[in-house]
Amino acid sequence: MSENLFIPSTAHKSEKYEALLPQIEALITGEPDLYANLSNIAAALKQTFDFFWVGFYLVKENQLVLGPFQGPIACTRISYGRGVCGTAWKEAKTQLVPDVDAFPGHIACSSASKSEIVVPVIKEGQVIMVLDVDSDQLNDFDEQDQTGLEKIMSILAERI
Repeated sequence: MSENLFIPSTAHKSEKYEALLPQIEALITGEPDLYANLSNIAAALKQTFDFFWVGFYLVKENQLVLGPFQGPIACTRISYGRGVCGTAWKEAKTQLVPDVDAFPGHIACSSASKSEIVVPVIKEGQVIMVLDVDSDQLNDFDEQDQTGLEKIMSILAERI
C-alpha cells in the first residue's frame, strides 16, 4: 500500500468514509504490529477529516491506557465506566456525544473539545480498546461518522 491516501477533496462525508475503508484495510493487511496499524489509522482519520483529536485507548490492567493518537496531548489513563471512553468500554457500544459538557462525568482532557464519538473495538466478545475522536465544534458527529468508524474498527478487529 502506498503511503498516500486518495480521498476526493469534493466528496461528502459518507463518500470519504467509503473511499477510506479499502485504503485502511490495505494499509493494515499484512502488517502484524498493532501500534503501527493504530498509528496509521489515527493518521488516516486525522488527514481525511481534520478531526481535532483522534486516537486509541487500549485496555490494560483494568484501565484504558493511551495509545497512538494525532492531536494535542491527552489523558494517559481512564478508569472503567468513567467519561465517554470508559462508558463506551463498559457498555461495549459506540457513544455519540454532541456536547461533552452535557455528558455526565465527562473527562476534560482538553477544554477545546466540544463533541466526541467513541467506538469500542471488540474481539472475542471483549472490548480490547476504544477509538476516541474529538471535535472542537459542538454536534460535529452524526450517524455517518458512527457507521464509518464502526466499519473501520470492525476491519481492525478482524486483523488483530
